Amino acid sequence: MNIGRESLSTDVAQRTSPLTLSPEDTRWVERTRDALSVEAQIAQLFILSSRHDSVAETDELLAHAPGGIHRFPTRNLDAAWAAARDAVERSDVPLILSGDIEGGTVSYPFTTAIPNQMGIAACDDIALSTQLATIVGQESRALGYNWSFTPVVDINRAFRNPVVGTRSYGSDPDRILDQAKAYIRALQAQGVAACAKHWPGDGLDDRDQHLVTSVNDMDLAEWEATFGRIFRALIDDGVMTIMSAHIALPAYIRDKLPRAGAQAYEPASVSRLLNEELLRGQLGFEGLILSDATVMGGITSWMGRAEAVPAIIENGCDMFLFSRDPSQDMALMLKGLREGRLSERRLHEAVTRCLSLKAKLGLHRMTLDERIAPLPQVREALRRPDHLDVARRAVADSLTLVKDRDALLPISPANHQRVVMISDAGTSFFAGAPDRDFTPLVQGLEERGFAVRHFDAEAMPKPDDTDLVLYLIGQEATPGLGHIFLDFAKLHAGPRNAMIQFNREIPTLLVSFGQPYYLYDAPNFSTYINAYASLPDIQTALVERLVGEAAFTGVSPVDAFCGKGQLRW
Repeated sequence: MNIGRESLSTDVAQRTSPLTLSPEDTRWVERTRDALSVEAQIAQLFILSSRHDSVAETDELLAHAPGGIHRFPTRNLDAAWAAARDAVERSDVPLILSGDIEGGTVSYPFTTAIPNQMGIAACDDIALSTQLATIVGQESRALGYNWSFTPVVDINRAFRNPVVGTRSYGSDPDRILDQAKAYIRALQAQGVAACAKHWPGDGLDDRDQHLVTSVNDMDLAEWEATFGRIFRALIDDGVMTIMSAHIALPAYIRDKLPRAGAQAYEPASVSRLLNEELLRGQLGFEGLILSDATVMGGITSWMGRAEAVPAIIENGCDMFLFSRDPSQDMALMLKGLREGRLSERRLHEAVTRCLSLKAKLGLHRMTLDERIAPLPQVREALRRPDHLDVARRAVADSLTLVKDRDALLPISPANHQRVVMISDAGTSFFAGAPDRDFTPLVQGLEERGFAVRHFDAEAMPKPDDTDLVLYLIGQEATPGLGHIFLDFAKLHAGPRNAMIQFNREIPTLLVSFGQPYYLYDAPNFSTYINAYASLPDIQTALVERLVGEAAFTGVSPVDAFCGKGQLRW
């Protein structure tokens, strides 16, 4: 299908669009588009968010006739199924159902639990990665999903970045590319569109675009050799969609506009140069460009809502992610069109791509039961025994022993029976994530003869009553948190206690069930393990390795020593 984009100078050969359709499907797109009013076309550009996955909430969202609904994990399968089925059944234009299906703890509890991206990368096994992505695709489709805003292809170089970390495949562009290719191929083979994010590349700034407009400060040569190479290869490999983020790439803007001041730092989500000239023109992407969430600080701090709403579509994004007030935002989009800030050309292109994605996925040809099967069939598709076997292998293979300077491991009841556990168990900050709970690990230790007690600031561990201090930290990369660090004041119940360190008097073990860089805040701890997520199966597998029943085989996808020689000793 010729979407009608004006020609741009390009240094790439003509590629086949990932949204190329049959003549019959092309006619469906054109008929559907042309039958929609301008207001209905604008509504098709919106992906609205469902926080509760309930029929009542879905009905409220469907009143706006959006192009899609984005779902966050909830705890009840029956309710999630009913909401998805209701949404699909009641939509006149086929509705796309999307999600951030990233693995780790932010997952439905009734699906197969797999590691997050960093945990998968630590397995260092592309065949296993393909199996995991296939499982994700099959179970997501069973729940009605057609689009996952994954994989994250950011390069995790800024170790203080709170939002990339465990959501990424690490810091090595080659590993990232290999993992992303395997994921995209397997996911899309199951009828779920993939979305490479975050264009033009995150992970260099230690700030979070959920809060501020963050910056990719690479020069053009380095960008082309890393992010440019990654995105170009994924485009060649057929990724259907790319997410344009609230991240600046000043080197490219200044290359085109040498005198650019503040404009050099405009987020990609509203940058014609980054979306139209670089991504489409130079890299040759013909799929759908989705904005990152438009409620994030990276865009709301850059421009006002009335200006941003039409600017996002006018400057190259084809779909508009999230809205706190859909009626108002759709009215702002229409106002922008009438005032010339959104061109008819861009509206035409964007709606055509939106409908083309739906047609490419075959949504217009599917029956209701093909879109989301009856509940008994859905139950059978989730947590199949073969899926669980693959997932258990992955969580075991991901566990990474970073440092064991004093040969503390393996631990045993004979030498380390009295264990004091210091943890950040409790409420998770990430939307959709369950409370952090280290019960499986504690039970595993107690079953093997260890006596585990929780830290008590009124009875500090001492060598005569404690054989092992065990720190369990579980914060995965988390949007909106701002900073992630080893907070001794919180762990030790106050700033005075934060200054007390046990590691020189009592054997001490630090385990991260989240970000891989906590050793930076505890450089003198002798033993450090990265587990990447606190899934129950990960905790069970970790106990086996702590006591020497199995070996650590994970390969760190990042420099867990943060480039600091001090941390190695």
